[in-house]
Amino acid sequence: MKKLFLDDIRTIEMVYEKSAEKEFDIVRNYHDFIAYIKVNGLPNFISFDNDLGLNEDGEIAPDGYAAAKWLVYESGLDLKNLQFKVHSANPVAAEQIRGLLNNYIAFLSKKK
Repeated sequence: MKKLFLDDIRTIEMVYEKSAEKEFDIVRNYHDFIAYIKVNGLPNFISFDNDLGLNEDGEIAPDGYAAAKWLVYESGLDLKNLQFKVHSANPVAAEQIRGLLNNYIAFLSKKK
């Protein structure tokens, strides 16, 4: 199972068991998230942080919610079987990511 971990600072063992470390590929920002998926395809599981720090210009970087929106609105990928977890410490943003992905996956599951 291919797993992707989106977080600017956390390590895998800060969120999951240390033994799970080898199961994940790590990306640290929105742009690497998109590039990874374009090259490797949609992983089976994505672990989302929301707040991804600052970009190279010192401005707030695109966040995990932006990554989820890219998956839904721009990627063109079939997300029906996507499994995910939001490990963000930002409760409002975490709920936005969960809501967007859960609602979209439910919509896809109802389509024939």
